[in-house]
Amino acid sequence: MPTLPELLDQIVTPLQVFPLTTRVGIVETEVFAENRFFCKVRAEFSHGLSFQARVYYNRGHYDYAYQLFRNAPLLRWDNKEDAPGLDNFPHHHHNAACDVIASPLQGIPELDLPVVLQQVMDYVQNQLITR
Repeated sequence: MPTLPELLDQIVTPLQVFPLTTRVGIVETEVFAENRFFCKVRAEFSHGLSFQARVYYNRGHYDYAYQLFRNAPLLRWDNKEDAPGLDNFPHHHHNAACDVIASPLQGIPELDLPVVLQQVMDYVQNQLITR
């Protein structure tokens, strides 16, 4: 069973070493019980982009929402059960075209965040090339 400090380390450390990151901050944490807690972390990226990770741990299960945004959301990943019928439900991705598609995420922050950050890097590089 993870602790809140361990969860924060699984989120903050990859963000700190991500090449686009200029600043990382812990916005909010809350402990409801030893096996139930929440955190929100934000990072400022180059190119005027921001990133937010919200993770709630509850007795062995993670609810998560990751978001790349500027003035409005650009890319989002979450496991809210509002996209039935997709492969790997409830994990899904809101892409740049605002489509809701299947996501490869597993609901384990230490495994998922590197996948998300690679997709962010791909998105940014694609945006720079197409400008």
